[in-house]
Amino acid sequence: MIDVLRHQLNPEARILPKEEVDELLNRLKCSKTDLPKIKLEDPVSVALKAKQGDVIEFTRKSETAGLSKYYRVVI
Repeated sequence: MIDVLRHQLNPEARILPKEEVDELLNRLKCSKTDLPKIKLEDPVSVALKAKQGDVIEFTRKSETAGLSKYYRVVI
């Protein structure tokens, strides 16, 4: 079985704690419904044991940009 969280082609992922979610939403001036979505059945959501409404932070490594972060809300 492949561990999707450790696979070299997948970006690093973690569930944000509530305090960080609040800071993120304030900084972006948006609500959770404005964030891109990820399904509860997605392999990353399953591996992280995410619940509906959780916000997952992905950190992508790039040769040109260094590190870039993006966020998805679990539906």
